[in-house]
Amino acid sequence: MRAFVVTLVACLVAADPAASSYFTITVLDADTGRGVPLVELRTVNNIRYYTDSNGVIAFREPGLMGHTVFFYVKSHGYEFPKDGFGFRGKALKITEGGEVKLTIKRLNIAERLYRVTGGGIYGDSVLVGKPTPLRELLLNGQVLGSDSVVNAIYRGKVYWFWGDTNRPSYPLGNFNVPGATSRLPADGGLDPAVGVELSYFLDDKGFAKETCPMPGPGPTWIHGLVALKDSGGRERLFAGYMKVRKEMEIYERGLAEFNDEKQQFEKVRAIDKDTPLYPRGNTFLHKDRGVEYVYFATPYPLVRVPADPEKLKDPAAYEAFTCLQPGSRLTDPKIERDADGRPRYSWKKNTPPVGPAEQTKLIRAGLLKPDEALLQLQDADTGRPVFAHAGSVYWNKYRGRWVMITVESGGTSFLGEVWYAEADTPVGPWVHARKIVTHDQYSFYNPKQHPYFDNQEGRIIFFEGTYAATFSGNPSPTPRYDYNQIMYKLDLADPRLALPRDR
Repeated sequence: MRAFVVTLVACLVAADPAASSYFTITVLDADTGRGVPLVELRTVNNIRYYTDSNGVIAFREPGLMGHTVFFYVKSHGYEFPKDGFGFRGKALKITEGGEVKLTIKRLNIAERLYRVTGGGIYGDSVLVGKPTPLRELLLNGQVLGSDSVVNAIYRGKVYWFWGDTNRPSYPLGNFNVPGATSRLPADGGLDPAVGVELSYFLDDKGFAKETCPMPGPGPTWIHGLVALKDSGGRERLFAGYMKVRKEMEIYERGLAEFNDEKQQFEKVRAIDKDTPLYPRGNTFLHKDRGVEYVYFATPYPLVRVPADPEKLKDPAAYEAFTCLQPGSRLTDPKIERDADGRPRYSWKKNTPPVGPAEQTKLIRAGLLKPDEALLQLQDADTGRPVFAHAGSVYWNKYRGRWVMITVESGGTSFLGEVWYAEADTPVGPWVHARKIVTHDQYSFYNPKQHPYFDNQEGRIIFFEGTYAATFSGNPSPTPRYDYNQIMYKLDLADPRLALPRDR
């Protein structure tokens, strides 16, 4: 908390000389009193404004100053009360230098906190002279937008890496993995409830540099980021990479290692495309029968490898928790069954995992019965199946269970519904889930929890995801917010998160 106070005082932004000419609108969470980011205020003639990460809008519209102006108010997972005619909004008397606070009811179980990446995170607050927690609060690293995040603790800091990233100067940006570091809260970093102070790796033009420029056409994406100690006790940072060309074809996979001096990844080895097991998703370390493994969650952690850099390099050392016969492939799947005819789920090398999509195919092909399926995630209230697409899994001390944050594929918005689930072991059974974040025809994909930000022994957890119109069918991307990372907070003591422990 002390670090936050020091940073806040140091980062107070002097009021814009014209600040007194703005009308300040702040939208607050009715439960917490905190400013709510990403709230849309729309005038009768369809001028749209969006609150910044303080929940602030700096309003100064020629022709409307000095008038009463009606604003429709809406936000994903929040609800503004209706007036007598059924309109969700408020008429405000606009005056230069004036200020008003509106409260909005949160329907989401998780609380939206702030935007992590992109330009103008606190743009409106700067215009009206409000205090902000970040040093770089307008255009950090010249980054306007970044796709999906992976991160890990490495040598005492949080290392962050993203996918394709936009810049101001041209529509084509960084397609080879920008990166940054931040301090942990216990080491002078911001309270994660307030923000993340990112220090980007920069190129000679001040733009977030390429940290994984693997040879070959098309973007480079990374996943499976993990820090491991070698036999000499030296900590090293690894990631799986993939090379992608048009129509999302992955034509090369491999393993890369971070070079601290160059501040970028270097290829360790390519991995044959037909190899069924490789680094993927989000990682965690866990001991099973005395052996420590790296688990790869996508979102189900069904792939693992011993937590040793030499094993990480060797695809033959990986194993999957699967019902397929050892050596079988999904192109010609064969189910391993015990003497009673039941599918035998166990850890097997050289055999692919069966994720939600593959499991559905096996059921439709008559190779598995529905009640033989390992993955049976469902809405805890209705029993409706939840098709988990991507996410992360970590041990939670407060709940004494493994917790999953995952986005649903094909929900009320195609990739915009985020769910919370629990299990007694990393491989499940994952059965009961509760929706914690919803979106109205918008995506919020590849969510990731940050367990090193946990507060109150895991009662408070933090996660973020990519807010993007991509895949949603929405023709109107949200200014500033689109294609960026947004942080949420979840209180696991919320009674709405009570989940059954039985199948």
